[in-house]
Amino acid sequence: MKALCWYGRGDVRVENVPDPGIINPHDAIVRITLTAICGSDLHLYNGYIPGMQKGDILGHEFMGEVIEVGPEVKRLKRGDRVVVPFTICCGECFYCKADLWALCDNTNPNAIILRKMYGASGAGLFGYSHLYGGYAGGQAQYARVPHADVGPIVIEDGLPDEQVLFLSDIFPTGYMAAENCEIKRGDVIAVWGCGPVGQFAIRSAFMFGAERVIGIDRIPERLEMARQAGADILDYADSSLMEKIRELTGGRGPDACIDAVGMEAHGATFDNVYDHAKQALFLETDRPGVLRRAIMACRKGGIVSIPGVYGGFIDKMPMGAAFGKSLTFKMGQTNTPRYLRPLLERIQKREIDPAFVISHRLPLEQAPYGYEVFAKKQDHCTKVVLKP
Repeated sequence: MKALCWYGRGDVRVENVPDPGIINPHDAIVRITLTAICGSDLHLYNGYIPGMQKGDILGHEFMGEVIEVGPEVKRLKRGDRVVVPFTICCGECFYCKADLWALCDNTNPNAIILRKMYGASGAGLFGYSHLYGGYAGGQAQYARVPHADVGPIVIEDGLPDEQVLFLSDIFPTGYMAAENCEIKRGDVIAVWGCGPVGQFAIRSAFMFGAERVIGIDRIPERLEMARQAGADILDYADSSLMEKIRELTGGRGPDACIDAVGMEAHGATFDNVYDHAKQALFLETDRPGVLRRAIMACRKGGIVSIPGVYGGFIDKMPMGAAFGKSLTFKMGQTNTPRYLRPLLERIQKREIDPAFVISHRLPLEQAPYGYEVFAKKQDHCTKVVLKP
């Protein structure tokens, strides 16, 4: 089959690789009909997530048709059309039963590595380095899906692939980010980063009853997309950004702030220059400029929600401000299976059409080009989907 393989920083290639097969009786094989490039894939592309090996197959947002099932698979059958969540979950451990699917105890065969780094390991992830299990990803013609009875959701006819594909990751991720804000009617929510996850966080915040959402970015097409959703928009390069946020919140600050950027934050202030230098010298793994801004902007007693990926250690954090303002932090990988059914119902009711975020539709063979324009924010790129 053809698959997109990682070979180093900025080096991804479409190659012929062996077709996947049933390894465990609980596996299924899916013929992929649509897949996508996620913003967190760019952390791999840019070389900031360790544990990658040359030839690893990328991709964790995908859907398709079940073409084979293992003898112990009971819920899925050949011919089923499914969306596959990016987290691989066993369904039986303490965390899965507690609806904390991203923390699954049993699906990362390399858990000992993350245990040394973080004190514990979460679930295995498709196409996201050997730190998270070394599972082959979905930017390919076929994929093996472990624990096939647990994660995938069957999609009935009537909804096109583009409307349901993002149930695999970015729609639930933006929704959980908004949910973590504990929004009450009348709240004001600030969203840093108006990329795909930020766009879904903006729309989800309104779904939860936010009175005002502030979208913060610098890319015109992303800001315009946020404005069309009803958000007030601000350019993070504006030297008066923090003052404008206070003006929009009556001087108090947002009730909650969402960091939808994570470890590769950009900015126009000195601390961003500092972070770039330290990261280049391997003295800091992540650039937390957005997180600093969110802490400083959030109102007293507010919430900082972090769907943006962080991978290691950050420096110069205003923890005194977080402590002094009694802030609550909520973060983590998305517990995707929890949201699949309710968000599918929102799509079916036409409350949202997730395809709005797509800017580029490419064949799998053009995936390297898709990565380049998405990483460099060229050609008005907001989201790339790939057709194997």
